[in-house]
Amino acid sequence: MTLHHTLLPEGWPRPKGYANGILAEGRMIFTGGVIGWDEQERIVADDLPGQFRQVLSNIRAILAVAGAGPEHIVRLTWYITDRDAYLAAQAEIGAIWREQMGRNYPAMAVVTVTALMEAAAKIEIEATAVLPPR
Repeated sequence: MTLHHTLLPEGWPRPKGYANGILAEGRMIFTGGVIGWDEQERIVADDLPGQFRQVLSNIRAILAVAGAGPEHIVRLTWYITDRDAYLAAQAEIGAIWREQMGRNYPAMAVVTVTALMEAAAKIEIEATAVLPPR
């Protein structure tokens, strides 16, 4: 059963790696800002791709508590501290995405910020997921 559908206005090109919009119905899960630290709140990597991998792993762990997985994610908002580092690592970030999240491409926004609350964090992501109604 598909719980969400990608919204693509007629004549618009298909976005690469994200969706312009998602129509979803069901029980909703919202995460707070998730960063690349482990269960002991230690940042696991100094680089953006390494932290990104851990962020996705952490989001998957949070969703699993409710019986959800990457396929249920409908929206992500990324906050990054270095736009140039993000652009330089796009191929690696894409590979990590496919490894962790498969071919689900939710609605996304990537925002560059001057800093995150955890000084060593280079990326923070908020997720919204939708599970089927009970």
